Amino acid sequence: MRQLVIVIALVAAAVLLLAVGVILRKDHTFRSQHIAENQRMRENKIHCATSQDREARRADTRKINIKKL
Repeated sequence: MRQLVIVIALVAAAVLLLAVGVILRKDHTFRSQHIAENQRMRENKIHCATSQDREARRADTRKINIKKL
C-alpha cells in the first residue's frame, strides 16, 4: 500500500510540473507535431505517409496494355 501511495505521489508531481510548464510558457503556442509542417522534414522532402502515397499514385499513371502481355 505504501508503494502505491509513493507511485501516485510521483505521478501527481510529474503532472503538476508539466502543467506549470504549460501555464508559464511565454508565447502560449505549441509547435505542430505534423511531419509536413516541420522545416527540417520539408528540407529533406519528407512528408507524411498519406501524402507520399498520394503523390506516388499520381506519379505512376502508366496503364497496363493488355495487348502487349
